[in-house]
Amino acid sequence: MAESLNDQMKAPDKRAALISDAEKVLDEEVADKSGLTGIAIKTAFKVVKGVRPGFIREVIDHLLNDFLKQLDPIYQRSVTQGLSPGGLMVRESGNVASALLGITDTKASRSSSDLIRKTYEKLRPMAQKNVEAAAPRLAKLLDKHAATG
Repeated sequence: MAESLNDQMKAPDKRAALISDAEKVLDEEVADKSGLTGIAIKTAFKVVKGVRPGFIREVIDHLLNDFLKQLDPIYQRSVTQGLSPGGLMVRESGNVASALLGITDTKASRSSSDLIRKTYEKLRPMAQKNVEAAAPRLAKLLDKHAATG
């Protein structure tokens, strides 16, 4: 069994690089949205970013261990099968999206901020398809930062 994703990201410099890249992926995904849905997502993202400087980075850092734990079974299977972790992630994008959203659902419901909770609740109905659509970028992120065997 390969070292877990969480264990791989324990080094502060490696974790910081992953968080920075994850923040870029999030920015790119939001920027790519268009139409009425895109306007809603961009507006909500702006609201969340405005909570305080560095808030998005803090949220990513806070969620990272849980996300890595959810992605680890896919990573372990990819290593065992000699596949790209990101490639397997794209193939299983629906399951990946459901697992990651399960984490954010729980965290959002426990948020002490009404603004965060209400913003999340407004966007949640479209989240599954948006996270699935982000799978290729998330896959590149995983392939970049995870050991390949």
